[in-house]
Amino acid sequence: MSRPRKRQELLLHLEHLLRESSAQGILFSHAVAERVALASSDLECLDIIQLRAPVTAGQLAQATGLTTGAITGVIDRLEKAGYARRERDPKDRRKVLVRPLPALTRRILPHFQSLQRAMARNLASYTDRELEFLVEFFTRGCEIMRAEIAKLQVAVRRER
Repeated sequence: MSRPRKRQELLLHLEHLLRESSAQGILFSHAVAERVALASSDLECLDIIQLRAPVTAGQLAQATGLTTGAITGVIDRLEKAGYARRERDPKDRRKVLVRPLPALTRRILPHFQSLQRAMARNLASYTDRELEFLVEFFTRGCEIMRAEIAKLQVAVRRER
């Protein structure tokens, strides 16, 4: 009988660690956002822009769960701060793409370098197999989060 209890304890402990890790990530991002005079949500949107560049406003709205109106404001602020720019899609002139600008690398990324180095040292101790497991775990986790965000969006629309 101790095995199910141990598993239950492990799952509970893992859930707590995932929640704490998420909270620490948000707090770290907020601290960086304050240093570079951006709203925390704008910084997160900029990270998505960098990861998926180029991205349309609609894609950014879908990725973040924000409305297209809110995304327009985010992109306006990021352009004004010099971190991103809108440009016409060369393949479809009706589309507008958003790309990060070099100021992102110069003014924001340095705030993440110490964390990146510490995490790289941490990850260096794992085998390739363990890293593959982590990649699979976080890939599935991101898929679950996107699905849960979509559920919340549907619920909010129904409540209106």
